[in-house]
This record gives sequence, C-alpha cells and structure tokens, in this order.
Amino acid sequence: MDGAVIRDRGRHGDRQRDRGSVSVEAAILAPAFIGLMVLAGVAGRTAVAAEAVEAAAHDAARAASISRDAGTAAERAREAAVRQLDWRGLNCTSTPTVDLSGTVNGQATSFAAAFRSPIGQQAAVTVRLSCTVDLSDLRLDTIPGMPNSRRVSASFTSPLDRYRSRALGVAAVDAAPVSKSATGGW
Repeated sequence: MDGAVIRDRGRHGDRQRDRGSVSVEAAILAPAFIGLMVLAGVAGRTAVAAEAVEAAAHDAARAASISRDAGTAAERAREAAVRQLDWRGLNCTSTPTVDLSGTVNGQATSFAAAFRSPIGQQAAVTVRLSCTVDLSDLRLDTIPGMPNSRRVSASFTSPLDRYRSRALGVAAVDAAPVSKSATGGW
C-alpha cells in the first residue's frame, strides 16, 4: 500500500464530526418535501376538476342533442352541466360558462341553426364548458408563480338525429293523421 496508513475508526466513526448533521438535512429537505406535496395537491385537484368538467360537457351535449328545439336544448344543456358538476362535488369559484355552437354538414354554424337544419342533413351541437377551480387553500407563498385558481375547460360534440324532426314548435305540429290509401296500402 505504498506506506499509507489506514485507520479503522470502527463502526461508530467520528461522532464529533457527524453531530447535528440530521438537523441540517431536515432543515434543507423539509421545505422541499412540503413544496412537492403542495404541487402534487395542485396537480391532483386540477386532474379531478378536468375529469369532472369533461363529464359535465359530455352530459350537456347529450342533453342538448336529444332536444327538439334550440331553446329547450340550451336550457337542458346548462341544467345537465350544473347537475353533473354538483354530483362530482366540483365547486367552481363562479358560475360555470357554457358556450353552445353547432355544425350543419360539417360547416360551423350557430346553435339555433343546427336545430333549424332540414331533416336528413347531418347536424351536431357542441358544448364548451369552463370552470375556475379555487386553489387558494393549497397556495404556498414560498413557491414562486403558484396560482390561486386554474381555469379548466372541456368540450364535447353530439350529433342530432338526422331523421328526427327539429324546431317544429307548437304551431307547426298540424300534421295530418296517418291513414291507409284508397288502394289499401300505406
């Protein structure tokens, strides 16, 4: 070993040199661990909120698509969105925004125009739902740039039945009863 002297300090090492090192390690690692836990809480709450908003947008689009007119569809879409968000326990900081739009034969149009499209044409309604989620209870001032809230949005498109009457209204329902023709056929 080239004349090197090796000392074996035994199992305990130099106790004077190691004294207080656990306190220093805890003082350095504890804030980092707390910050990591807060960030995990923010990510978790955002993911749960995004899933709830996605489900609410789906329910709202479906409720709108099975309605026969735009007015009823808009009302049912809003009700379905709020009902789903309540059921999921998501508390938005303000009223969730529900934006409604439509398409006819693949062309963007208004929500009402989708319901006015002739029977047989391909039409769909899209619901875009946005909700602001409160994160202030998770806020940690030592983490720079930490938001107090986060806006979560989702959209869903649901087709209107091609062969179902749309936007008839009460006055337009004067169809003649179905009867057999004189030849005995329908």
